[in-house]
Amino acid sequence: MTSVTELGYLTLGVSDLAAWKGFAANVLGLEVVETGASGRCELRMDYWSRRITLIEDGSDDLKATGLRVAGRDEFRDMAAQLRAAGVEVTVLSEAEAEARDVLEVMTLNDPNGYAVEIFHGPLVQFDKPFHPGRRMHGRFKTGDGGLGHVMQSTRASLDANYEFYRLLGMRGGIQYKLQVPGAPGPVPLMFMHCNERQHTFAFAGPGEKRVNHIMMEVDSISDVGLAYDLVSRSGLPVIIEPGSHANDQMYSFYFKNPSGFLSEIGWGGRPAVHQSEYYQRDSFGHTPVPGTMKGFMVPA
Repeated sequence: MTSVTELGYLTLGVSDLAAWKGFAANVLGLEVVETGASGRCELRMDYWSRRITLIEDGSDDLKATGLRVAGRDEFRDMAAQLRAAGVEVTVLSEAEAEARDVLEVMTLNDPNGYAVEIFHGPLVQFDKPFHPGRRMHGRFKTGDGGLGHVMQSTRASLDANYEFYRLLGMRGGIQYKLQVPGAPGPVPLMFMHCNERQHTFAFAGPGEKRVNHIMMEVDSISDVGLAYDLVSRSGLPVIIEPGSHANDQMYSFYFKNPSGFLSEIGWGGRPAVHQSEYYQRDSFGHTPVPGTMKGFMVPA
């Protein structure tokens, strides 16, 4: 089976591009790249030409996830693999691929109706070192693990999501039956991985937005603390206090971004264990701020 190898890029629709540029540079530490196009910019976190594209369209939500395959042969094998399973796939033009700074790209929808783009050949700019938007103690941890992970609010069943992302060569399953304040019972959370990062995708119950949160990992714990201070000073709401997850053992915290969904900054995640196990609570911390969880894992 042909498999995707990493979460390569994201496209986000936003209402306030100026606010996002300030947030990306001054809170997250990303490099903001102006494209010359009105209502659009790109964000870098390593040598790739972009990891996130921001489009000012008012949606304040995830527009597309970009998943990488190794090369030309795998790209064609993946298209055939998906079509044989009855998935509708559209291979985009060379110009549309160039607009994404990749060699080839195809589009499809997952069981929730969310856009997935599968590509190969990203533009890597070793002549243009990453320049963070504000001072950092270290760097973002990307490499073979991709840009981080995304938790989506799922409209389809967890089983439907599992079967679809298995078609992409991903592995995983339910890892939490989580007790969430305000929820009527344990909340099942499903996680899928495609490389040594413990998970690339996570799936929660219905939420106000397609995306629950986006996680970016740093290679210095000091940058988690620095980000926490910057978030607190900026007045952005902290939603979940610092703590350590049981599944990936990431030390992290969660806060709202200008689009109203969550950003997570983490450090110290362990690799995928490649075997099934589940948890009822996190290792320590990660206390939800009272009254803030509605619309994320608790119905609004």
